[in-house]
Amino acid sequence: MIRLGAPRTLGVPAAEARLRFDTEWQESGGGPRRRLLMVDDEPAFELSFYCGTCPLLFRRLETARTKLSLADVQERLTGALEDPDEGGVIDAFGALLPEGEYLPLLLSVEPRLVVPGQEGDYFSGEQVTTWGIDQFWGLPEYPHTPYYRTFETAVDSEAHLYEFVVPMVPPSWNERERVEEYATLMEQGTVPTAVAISTLDLCEPAAGMPIDHYQHWGLTHFLLDGHHKLEAAATTGRPVRILSLLAPGESLAGAEDCARLPALRARPRSTRGSST
Repeated sequence: MIRLGAPRTLGVPAAEARLRFDTEWQESGGGPRRRLLMVDDEPAFELSFYCGTCPLLFRRLETARTKLSLADVQERLTGALEDPDEGGVIDAFGALLPEGEYLPLLLSVEPRLVVPGQEGDYFSGEQVTTWGIDQFWGLPEYPHTPYYRTFETAVDSEAHLYEFVVPMVPPSWNERERVEEYATLMEQGTVPTAVAISTLDLCEPAAGMPIDHYQHWGLTHFLLDGHHKLEAAATTGRPVRILSLLAPGESLAGAEDCARLPALRARPRSTRGSST
């Protein structure tokens, strides 16, 4: 299930936003050093580098300690939203974000929890196949957080879409009782809704580097609300909905690429090199 809302202008002045994107610059007037997702003026995640030839990245930083749930909309999110604009949820979360245009996507996902370096890890699997290991560290990229994998499909013969849901804090920080409550509701047929701010980063290695050269489309949902719901869904094997507020202006992708997401996300799931 995927439902697309009309592009929306949301947000408050960047200085007032609890969540915003920023660039850390090198000293002495140099170029950009890091692309960051900031929460309450603290760097929370380092994101893919601007060059477009570096590997896809979402790396949790030491100051990522805060969730952004809103008590006023919790009841509306306990069940499944049927439309992105339902119940004023977009406007409520829009007040946390910097001014800009956002593309609402309402998705159904069946999340699978992945621990870096273990089975199913994108960074030590598909990414290494394309970019190899980091030449300085001699290791794969390391996101410093467990995360959820939800969907992937071919864009075309030269590009593949990977979707991730990234918690602001590790699942081990979740309250066990709340996870169990959601697990029980899901087993009874409830499909709750989570909310995320999302980016689409297109990353492709420089010529001559990879074993398997293609463009990685990374659709990354950073959870604003729904940490307990995602863990419960992964534990029970049940679906959960995600209201994604995609930020095209903060993505390493063109407007035309972002516009393709609803159609790509509606395709059957397929792994790299498979036809189904």
